[in-house]
Amino acid sequence: MEIIHTIDAMHDAIKKERTNNKRIGFVATMGYLHQGHLSLIHICKQHTDFQVMSIFVNKMQFNDPRDYDTYPRNYDRDFALAKEAGVDLIFLPDDSEMYQNRLTYIDIEMMTSFLCGSARPGHFRGVLTVVAKLFNIVQPDVSVFGQKDIQQAVIIQKMVKDLNFPLAIIVAPIIRESDGLAMSSRNVHLKGDDRTNATCMYQSLKKAEELIQHGIIQANTIIPAMTDIIAAGKPKKIDYISIVDYETLQPVDSLKDKSVIAVAAFFGTTRLIDNMIVEKIGDSFTCVY
Repeated sequence: MEIIHTIDAMHDAIKKERTNNKRIGFVATMGYLHQGHLSLIHICKQHTDFQVMSIFVNKMQFNDPRDYDTYPRNYDRDFALAKEAGVDLIFLPDDSEMYQNRLTYIDIEMMTSFLCGSARPGHFRGVLTVVAKLFNIVQPDVSVFGQKDIQQAVIIQKMVKDLNFPLAIIVAPIIRESDGLAMSSRNVHLKGDDRTNATCMYQSLKKAEELIQHGIIQANTIIPAMTDIIAAGKPKKIDYISIVDYETLQPVDSLKDKSVIAVAAFFGTTRLIDNMIVEKIGDSFTCVY
């Protein structure tokens, strides 16, 4: 496994693999890898021949400088896990390599003003800008993103479509701990009862699925039922519990052909997110979480 730090070196490496007719797969990360990240590599390997992973803690997408400073980092561990998962090349740039006299941004305001975007202004502008740069640097054929960060995945799909990036985006299933908690690099910050209580987010999604399977598709019934379960988990704050259209990420009164039920809450100082994709197939709904 090779580790590259500069854009020019990345272009040279990718050119070499293209000469050998390799299909390039790409997974973008901020490091501190867990099984959720590694599952993206496993899926990517099913569709491509050469695996690239970026590790870059993107300062532009952090609203709170303290959150950026405390974001967990362990590059030696990341390298070992990535190599074991089958990554061929890691792109590990620093801030000066990625952002030189930056004046250009990418944003999709309508799709980033709700859900996580409402509490984190500018966050998704930072995400879209760095992902667009990484796509141009790595030039992948396929890139895989996790469903856990569903708003991120959907807006990247939209950016790729609108700006004609020549690659396919795959949205991979959420990887969970044995008790249902969605895997996240931030889980390391959960202390004491907060770790146990945080599973209420997963339980609220299971409750939503139960209601849906009984024919209840109205937001004004599903959301209160989920709220009761999450409130019982004693979060410091419920950020949101929302039902949105998958294509627009705007709130809906009842489930559409494809919708997202998304939740965010603070346990201690740690903000966690989770979600479920609900799709109508024939006369019934399937729930993926």
